[in-house]
Amino acid sequence: RLHLVTWNVGTASPPPDVTSLLQLDSLGPSMDMYVIGLQEVNSRITNFLSDLAFDDPWSIFFMTVLSPLGYIKLSSVRMQGLLLLIFVKHVHLPFVRDIHTHYTRTGLYGYWGNKGGVTIRMSLYGHTVCFMNCHLPAHMENTEQRLDDFEKILEMQFDGENIPSTLDHDVLFWFGDLNFRIADYGIHFVRESINNKRYNLLWEKDQLNMAKKKEAFLQEFIEGPLQFKPTYKFDLYSDVYDTSEKKRKPAWTDRILWRVKNLCQHAAKEGQFSEEERTISVTLNNYISHMSYGISDHKPVTGTFGLELKPLLTDPLVTLNPEGEWNAEHDVLLNYSAVPEFPSSAWDWIGLFKVTFRHVNDYVTYAWVEDDEISSNKDSKQVYMSAAEIPDTGGEFVLCYYSNNLQSIVGISQPFQIQPNRTLIGRDLTKEENSWTRKTDNLESREEF
Repeated sequence: RLHLVTWNVGTASPPPDVTSLLQLDSLGPSMDMYVIGLQEVNSRITNFLSDLAFDDPWSIFFMTVLSPLGYIKLSSVRMQGLLLLIFVKHVHLPFVRDIHTHYTRTGLYGYWGNKGGVTIRMSLYGHTVCFMNCHLPAHMENTEQRLDDFEKILEMQFDGENIPSTLDHDVLFWFGDLNFRIADYGIHFVRESINNKRYNLLWEKDQLNMAKKKEAFLQEFIEGPLQFKPTYKFDLYSDVYDTSEKKRKPAWTDRILWRVKNLCQHAAKEGQFSEEERTISVTLNNYISHMSYGISDHKPVTGTFGLELKPLLTDPLVTLNPEGEWNAEHDVLLNYSAVPEFPSSAWDWIGLFKVTFRHVNDYVTYAWVEDDEISSNKDSKQVYMSAAEIPDTGGEFVLCYYSNNLQSIVGISQPFQIQPNRTLIGRDLTKEENSWTRKTDNLESREEF
């Protein structure tokens, strides 16, 4: 289950609550993945420079909401006001590989990043999946420019070998503030149609729908029915359309579309796909706007999808287990084993994380798989962690194996308990701070090397 958000936040700060936006109050099964695409994140020079050194407020906000629920930030990419975040449940981490990010500027002839696209691609259980968050040019008359810019973004290439082009991914999600407008009809007809909930009267004049009938490369993209009010342009903190002097005509600027490669390849075939062909399918379960959010002149739009995958990967590359009872009163041991084809490296490390960790660098401590190895045989290896690095307060933790070659977590243990240190609990905070500083300095120096 994948929940995708697109929202032009108009340089605003995060709202107090996003429970309904993320459907956290849903009675159904929880989501496996959250994909959050924002546009117009505050990118003034002072904000942007500080965000380069630290996570931006929106990333911190979503991590704070989602990490206690068992999601970690898998990846993110930012280009000025464009931000794309992907969160995933712990259990899927070993099966998400080959993660790469990219961005393409289209503003000011490609020299300025106020418009363009940011992309994250990955292999998900062996299937290639790509997420593309775009902010395309504004204004009614710029339809052709929007299409040209989107074609340019589609053509962008990822660095590295064996990475497919954007359209060669098994599934491609395209979303964002695409800025397509409602042509021909006057503002009064548009508003009257909206008031009467006769949205179907406006669909045929929606510029994106019109372009899909003419442009071959767009015809492969699927979108759910627009059965919600146009999401632009509203007065702030209201559900009233623009009352300023400009009185912008309402439009469905904020959209979510997707493209399944095997559907495109076999579109000309008659009948249903065979089992071999139908290795991945995408089902849209919900496509709605969220009128209660008023921090910008756009309303957020979400799409909830079911991804049905025939797993091409069934076993993690690395299996991890803590050994014996863990506490800070003695050095602790862990075992791990890797599949024969795993491309290990001297720079691989195993991290100790709280179960509510936010991202891959949010470790409590770590051990180098080679430097801290104490025994090895053909089936498994044993690594130690110093008692000085183990939290005195104890709690629930997981172990994660980070692959330097694959730039991702390739193995995660079951959650386990570290027992509190009976004698040194009072000194825990100072020890943890010093330990984290030492370890971070060490890891950064290795990365620089």
